[in-house]
Amino acid sequence: MTYLFIDTALSALRDFIDPATLFAFDLDGTLAPIVADPGGIRVPAAVREALAELRERAVMAIITGRSRRDAQRHLGIIPQYLIGNHGAEGLPGWEQHEEKFRRVGGQWYRQLHKMIPGMDSAGIAVENKGMSLSIHYRAAQNRPAARSLVLNAIGLLVPAPRVVGGKYVVNLLPGEAPDKGTALMQLMRQAGCAKGFFVGDDQTDEDVFQLDGGQLFTVHVGTGTRSRARYFLRGQREIPALLRHINDTLAEANPESIRGQGR
Repeated sequence: MTYLFIDTALSALRDFIDPATLFAFDLDGTLAPIVADPGGIRVPAAVREALAELRERAVMAIITGRSRRDAQRHLGIIPQYLIGNHGAEGLPGWEQHEEKFRRVGGQWYRQLHKMIPGMDSAGIAVENKGMSLSIHYRAAQNRPAARSLVLNAIGLLVPAPRVVGGKYVVNLLPGEAPDKGTALMQLMRQAGCAKGFFVGDDQTDEDVFQLDGGQLFTVHVGTGTRSRARYFLRGQREIPALLRHINDTLAEANPESIRGQGR
């Protein structure tokens, strides 16, 4: 990966983006700093203001592991596209599958509570997002032991989930559900955008980063982690500066650009 805030990388960014680019972002760890309590995240005011401006200049999507309702509660803005549950919720063309994904998520939730008694005392929390589950063990005193307990239980789930790791969390997704990479490409087709720009920070975002082709500009938030993103930021605190660069570039290209409404 190349650090984004150097002259050559910023020049590549300016050359790539235009008002016909679809701009997509993860939420936790990207637009908002990660906190111990997932319910306590806050999107900084500077980020909200920059996103509101970007939404008026180009097509914008939020692709998050949270449910759409939960994400909207924290965002404070309404993007053209809001995709939840790591790509499984709200994606145009996949609406007929959502009820099935929801039933599977409920089955896993009930199974896990039978398999792991005393979760609270072990520092383990299962978050049911409707069509996916996130099993958190950040609060565990012995995180390796908690992770082992979680993975053993996951191995017994029926039907078997797609498992994606994260920062002291394990995400469970229906095997047939679209991932973030599938979601981004579908949104580009839906919006008529030939190019896509995506920023994310964790393992679920690698489904976008691993996509090949010159039609994508990918940015990983954070250091110390291997990623297939093309560029990286040193931390979430650099997101406001990135959004300023994007908005300034779009303003120079077309000061009057305002895209139509999406979902």
